[in-house]
Amino acid sequence: MYDLPELRPATDAWWAGVARALRREGLEDVPDRLTRKHYTETIWRRPDLLLSQTCGYDIVGEWRERLAYVATPCYAAPGCDGPLYCSLIVVPRGSPARVVEELRGARCTINGYTSHSGCNALKATFAPLARDGRFFRSVTVSGSHVMCLASMERGEADVAAIDCVTYALLVRYRPRLVENTRVVAQTVAAPVGPYVTRSGASDDRIARLRGGLGQAMHDPGLAVARTDLLLGGFEILPDEDYARIRQIETDAMRLGYRDFSPETVT
Repeated sequence: MYDLPELRPATDAWWAGVARALRREGLEDVPDRLTRKHYTETIWRRPDLLLSQTCGYDIVGEWRERLAYVATPCYAAPGCDGPLYCSLIVVPRGSPARVVEELRGARCTINGYTSHSGCNALKATFAPLARDGRFFRSVTVSGSHVMCLASMERGEADVAAIDCVTYALLVRYRPRLVENTRVVAQTVAAPVGPYVTRSGASDDRIARLRGGLGQAMHDPGLAVARTDLLLGGFEILPDEDYARIRQIETDAMRLGYRDFSPETVT
């Protein structure tokens, strides 16, 4: 989920350590390298999927029957609390808005309307403030958090919600992209996007995946990679914790909020 080009050496080092640990757990056919040449949706459909990471919205949405939950990573980023994270509601540094109410009529950009951090998390903030189901003048889809920030930099958007882990990584690795932005609020917290495996995986297989992740999280040889990736461990969460993500959407719909409905997003 956080595979910036600048981070790929760290991501590859992390995977190499995880792969070694999974083999020690007795798992076979563990690849030496990560698969990056296919869309994530294509990978998630594979019957031989070993391990991946999804958005929390995916695991409670259309992919809930195709993927099996493994664990929830914990990140060491401002806005994170153990396995929970939030999104940062960001505006250009020169924006007059100081509180979210002052963003009424602004141009919002989202990374995608099936993203929790970039879209669904906004619903909990703005649905109660909407009038006749709308709060923003317009909503556009950029395709990624990075592109949302680029849209604001070009003067094409006034506000976006950026996953706090992404924002922390960009502060470190692409400071020029965020230096002209300002955080006006945080969204409600929700579970971080989980590690997953293929649907139908046995309890034993999932236990071995968790065992390998646990070894890697405590491997001193992977400390630098974990630090670079802001990884601080993982937890096993009950299903109802992720159900909160769906509840955010349900509550917004109950209020008639439609800023982020596919038919209104351009």
